Amino acid sequence: MLFNSFPFIFGFLPWALAGYWLLARTEAPRLWFLLAASVAFYGYWGWRFAPLLLTSIVINWVAVQGFFAYRRASTLVLAIAANLLCLGVFKYLGFFAGIVADVTGHPLAVARLALPLGISFFTFHHIIYLVDLLRGRAPRYGFRDYALYIALFPQILAGPLVRHNEIVGQFSLPPAREGWEMRVVRGIGLFLIGLAKKIFIADALASHADPIFAKAGTAAVGIGEAWTAALSFPFQIYFDFSGYSDMAIGLALLFGFVLPVNFDAPYRATSLRDFWRRWHMTLSRFLRDYLYIPLGGNRHGLLQQLAALLATMALGGLWHGAGWTFVLWGAMHGAGLAVGVLWRRSLPPLPKPASWALLMMFLLITWVLFRAPSLAAAGDIFWSMLGQGVPGRVEGLRTVAIAAAVAMLGPASQQFVERLRPHLWIAPAAAAATVLALLKLGDGPAYEFIYFRF
Repeated sequence: MLFNSFPFIFGFLPWALAGYWLLARTEAPRLWFLLAASVAFYGYWGWRFAPLLLTSIVINWVAVQGFFAYRRASTLVLAIAANLLCLGVFKYLGFFAGIVADVTGHPLAVARLALPLGISFFTFHHIIYLVDLLRGRAPRYGFRDYALYIALFPQILAGPLVRHNEIVGQFSLPPAREGWEMRVVRGIGLFLIGLAKKIFIADALASHADPIFAKAGTAAVGIGEAWTAALSFPFQIYFDFSGYSDMAIGLALLFGFVLPVNFDAPYRATSLRDFWRRWHMTLSRFLRDYLYIPLGGNRHGLLQQLAALLATMALGGLWHGAGWTFVLWGAMHGAGLAVGVLWRRSLPPLPKPASWALLMMFLLITWVLFRAPSLAAAGDIFWSMLGQGVPGRVEGLRTVAIAAAVAMLGPASQQFVERLRPHLWIAPAAAAATVLALLKLGDGPAYEFIYFRF
């Protein structure tokens, strides 16, 4: 059930909102209803994986109760290890088996397991809470609140990556509390903005880029095709994932919850460090607080800082997918951040236009690596981009130009909706935008969100 689909917009969402707001004055029934709705939403994707989600919630919550009963840190350490093991089995078993086969020359027979949707996100939500408990920075939650933190349907499949202390405390707040009207208006606004990003820009770019990446490594890629894919994908992934984040944050507002911002005009950044402060901001915070700082951060000398950056980003790349393309993509970003550290220590800053242009070239190269299905496919596209291939026309330049203008000149979604004030024009404008979006939805296929693969 995609957010950008008729079953969600006309099926799930209306009854979920109606049931939740009918129970608005009674906390326990309201939250149990939302938990049941969230599990139903997840189960719609594949009933086979709903038991895995529920089992992970129960086992982690029981481990936490054991920790509070016996005060043994080993209980939490084992729970963290179990979460990582579960993620490893479903997501990385084949990848690591391939590495062993390459090193030893003996192929390993491993089961091919379907990847449960959202497993990376709900596993990291478990780990955030368990690690915070180990650090003495988390309270004890009841089962209902903990389960709802993990399963809350706007965030479960692709983020934002929300910390327990950012959301659980809001569960007990009545949805009709002061300011509910503006929360609903902003929620609808963000949902429509995200929907427009997805269906009008991201999907249009996907129609150009996806077929080219699909054939790279198996068939010749022309020069024009290679540049079509390389220019389209940076904006495809931005409008796809930021669109999903806008929709998720908007949906949460309709239920009275405020989720953290996940994007802040990242293509306006003038350095790689600035880019990661603006791109998938909740993951950036996670990598900083739960990997980079525990690995030493900048507290133990320059060499350890550079090693921590490289390791953090390589692991962040691996989190995105079980493939060498993701590992290399992350390592390149780690190396780029390390170069930035060295540059700031020894050299004067570049002029902002030059720094921005250098960043865009770096992102153009690394996004190809991120998207390509294999290193060989990435190599084919790079080779064609250098002019080694059949000449051809670059497709979709008008859409790329529109996407670039919106990404680099337009207001960030959150800033736009926060500036909204009650006015008569809002309702007809939202109605017109909704009609246009629905007509577009009915006019073509609904593309899955990119981050559902991770």
